[in-house]
Amino acid sequence: MTIKVLPGPKGPGLLIRVSEWIGPLPLRQLALLAGVLLAFWFFGSNTLANMQRAGLAPGFSFLSQQANFEIGESLNGYQAGDSYAWALVAGIANTAKVALLGCVLATVLGVVLGTARLAGNPLLSSLIRGYVEILRGTPLLLQLFLWTGLFQSLPAPRNAVTVLDLAFLSNRGIFVPSVTIGGFSALIWLPALVLYVGILVLAARRLFMGRSFYVSKSVAFIGASVCFLLAVLAIFGHAPGIEVPAQGGFNIRGGWSLTPEFAALLAGLTINASATISEIVRSGIQSVQNGQWEAARALGLKPGQIMRLVVLPQALRVITPLMTSSYLDLTKNSSLAVAIGFPDLVSVANTTANTTGQVIEVIALIMVVYLAINLAVSALMNQYNHRIALKGAHPR
Repeated sequence: MTIKVLPGPKGPGLLIRVSEWIGPLPLRQLALLAGVLLAFWFFGSNTLANMQRAGLAPGFSFLSQQANFEIGESLNGYQAGDSYAWALVAGIANTAKVALLGCVLATVLGVVLGTARLAGNPLLSSLIRGYVEILRGTPLLLQLFLWTGLFQSLPAPRNAVTVLDLAFLSNRGIFVPSVTIGGFSALIWLPALVLYVGILVLAARRLFMGRSFYVSKSVAFIGASVCFLLAVLAIFGHAPGIEVPAQGGFNIRGGWSLTPEFAALLAGLTINASATISEIVRSGIQSVQNGQWEAARALGLKPGQIMRLVVLPQALRVITPLMTSSYLDLTKNSSLAVAIGFPDLVSVANTTANTTGQVIEVIALIMVVYLAINLAVSALMNQYNHRIALKGAHPR
């Protein structure tokens, strides 16, 4: 079989493609690129020469050396004498913990405030507006200092403020009930349970997608599977339980304890971000046309059903992209923890840089970690935004 070459103009050659990629004025573009590379080479060689004169070997070999400093709280059980890499892992875990909890709590509080401002009550609307203006008009660092002072001014554990005999507020931290499964804390069983439920969600999509009562069947399937798992654990002596904190001696024992620094950071980030999220929710709800509200009322839907079934699904298309920016801002703002003494990634990295002298390498690690976290959050939110986007709509 012979292939006939049809007559016509040939495609652009290699030189033309390169010139199109470079753009107009190629000589100036190449000169600018050469100048940038020369500047990088000059500063890089100068930095390496200075490090050699100071007796520092460039690279990341210092991560395997022993770190002789303590970290106030860590999720990975770090102790003085462990490696610098393990210390940085503790800082990354603390940053991820406060960012995850902050995003969840700020979302809940922001949605409540945003919808409450539209409830039609002038007094409530004015109070929420003042709340938003104060938080958005003052520096976050100043708010963190305020929350730190408030939590550190709480009474001693002997005179701790008691909330329904379940939670205690003291200058040593906040103690709340915790759930344990098989004697393991939430830090161990909660990630495993989240992974298990995620697998169940994927299985439910494969089993019930396209069938009637898809949501009801999926929820029933996931609930029954979780109950079955808990029953099996109870049979083998690992039944779930609730550990309530109690006053004992000069301290409070049991439950889940939040240090004053962590509580101040979490409260500051959550409340500050909730002000922005409430405005995002309010603007998203107001973006839904009045005709949608009137049509829902004509169908006899109640106000709660109108908001849940008609308004919010349409408002989410406006809310989700802006929520992504709020989550990224909250994650990056968590680096202010260094100012109030919470050992996040930046705090641990600063200590590492001061003790090893590897400042450039440590800063590079900080940049890589925050970039990875932000890209992961952006990818998840973009995936969710793609799912709720209006199908078949023309891009604007």
